[in-house]
Amino acid sequence: MKTVKIVGVPEHFNLPWHLCIENGEFEAENIDLQWKDIPEGTGKMCQMLRDGEADMAVILTEGIVKDIVAGNPSKIVQIYVQSPLIWGIHVAAKSDFQTVKDLKDKKVAISRLGSGSQLMAYVNAHEQGWETDNLQFEIINTIDGAVEALTNGTADYFMWERFMTKPLVDKGIFRRVGDCPTPWPSFVIAVRNEFLKKNPKIVENILEIINRTTEDFTQIPNIDKTLSGLFDQKIEDIQEWLKLTQWSQKNLTEKAFIKIQNQLFDLGIIDKKSTFVETVKAL
Repeated sequence: MKTVKIVGVPEHFNLPWHLCIENGEFEAENIDLQWKDIPEGTGKMCQMLRDGEADMAVILTEGIVKDIVAGNPSKIVQIYVQSPLIWGIHVAAKSDFQTVKDLKDKKVAISRLGSGSQLMAYVNAHEQGWETDNLQFEIINTIDGAVEALTNGTADYFMWERFMTKPLVDKGIFRRVGDCPTPWPSFVIAVRNEFLKKNPKIVENILEIINRTTEDFTQIPNIDKTLSGLFDQKIEDIQEWLKLTQWSQKNLTEKAFIKIQNQLFDLGIIDKKSTFVETVKAL
């Protein structure tokens, strides 16, 4: 049995991994895939890859590209979710902010530096025509920290995946004033270089197994009810999310990588560029 440590966010995108683990599909290939939920998100997962605490990560595209440029010794081996991630822009329900325009030069809650919640604040500022140098951040670690920060006013707005945050909107804790979709595919699968070099066949096997499940994921009987129960979501929200979400079984092409990297560079999220060969590994 080969032990593989993999990390990802505790969100509905990753249910296919849990189904494969529960069904013993990795075990049948002599792989002990140990999944760990990381509610702090991409910034934390980048750190875990660097520290060797994780071998693989299902991670936000912009976050891992930025961190590989900054020296993270990992490679992107596949796109996991091709469709953009829809980030909701949230304020405290009782706040005076009514539109995204009201949030100019206000303080944004982020899970940690280098996280998607920080990087998407740059994307949003750029789209709004705001000066990105004026962005101010409050580190809140998790979504619970965001609730606290927005409620007591230590931060003014918070960007997080729209559907995962919807229960907080429904409960009247947050109000959503807008959306900001990523201009690139949502999630990729990254592997630490050292692990990849020693175990290319194992990684290939893992991708084959997960791809079989994601290909037919939306066809699983009552998958909407399963997701609704697991993630405390209204069935109609899950059904909309399933319509909008497109999993991928393909690698990141050089053309797509160059486009994503140029966008990150133009946004000021990265200040230098990496090469395709340093960032992506086709298996």
